[in-house]
Amino acid sequence: MRLAEEFLLLLRDDDGALSRAPEWSVRHALGGAVLMDLALERRIDTDAERLFVIDFTPVGDQLLDSMLAEIARADRTFDALHWVRHATRRADEIRDTALARLIDNRVLELRDDRYLRIFGTRRYLLKDEATERRLTSRIKSALLADSIPDPKDAMIVTLADGCGLVSHILSAHELDAAKARINLLGKVELIGRVFLEAIEVAVQPAAAKLDTD
Repeated sequence: MRLAEEFLLLLRDDDGALSRAPEWSVRHALGGAVLMDLALERRIDTDAERLFVIDFTPVGDQLLDSMLAEIARADRTFDALHWVRHATRRADEIRDTALARLIDNRVLELRDDRYLRIFGTRRYLLKDEATERRLTSRIKSALLADSIPDPKDAMIVTLADGCGLVSHILSAHELDAAKARINLLGKVELIGRVFLEAIEVAVQPAAAKLDTD
């Protein structure tokens, strides 16, 4: 399962709506998830100044290959922050593809309560509780154990933290105990650090407006 799919499972509220985080942060997370998966597939790498392709071979996954091709076609090299922001433009495509996979794989079931496809909400009911339990178990283990986590587990923790979703997984006591660990995992991988930076930058205009109201 790709990181975008795992992220959408965490985004579900108790009624099945994808409503646990603001849309602007979700878009950053979906774009960041694809870049993280490309890094896990060893197609891209990063340093302090650039994100670049190290293997042009398609992964065989439409979620990843279209982004890989776009990075490869760029007429100049950009840093990771540029690509995280740029990837938000693909957020709708990423979301639709990831949700279709979750439905096709019988992890979720779509219930469309919209009237005339305008009013109401699309709800994604959980059909495979074991998959969700395994995901939350991995996140809890990454945050509450002392062992070095799997890179993918560190990445999904970073995506969840950036969108305020960890509080839906850990109890208040566990969350308090895991704060230092969350901060540590957010610094492990450059794309994750840049994703959190992009989230922080994106929220500043809204925060400034609140301060002046």
